[in-house]
Amino acid sequence: MRANEPPPFGARLRELRTAQDLTQRELADRAGVPLSRVFKLEQGKENDPRWSTVLKLAAGLGVPVGALAGEPWEG
Repeated sequence: MRANEPPPFGARLRELRTAQDLTQRELADRAGVPLSRVFKLEQGKENDPRWSTVLKLAAGLGVPVGALAGEPWEG
């Protein structure tokens, strides 16, 4: 990763999830996505999530979509 590049999606997802003390299961339940999807995204096994998944994860975390893309956000 270069200095000005945002962190990978999965790393940002994990960072936002753990900042809220959520388990992967809790986030999956909140977002209405399969637990396996959260796991795969965080592990970097899926790198190109569908837009609908990104929207659901952002809603489940209570953050703007841009926060998942690495844009500055403080909640």
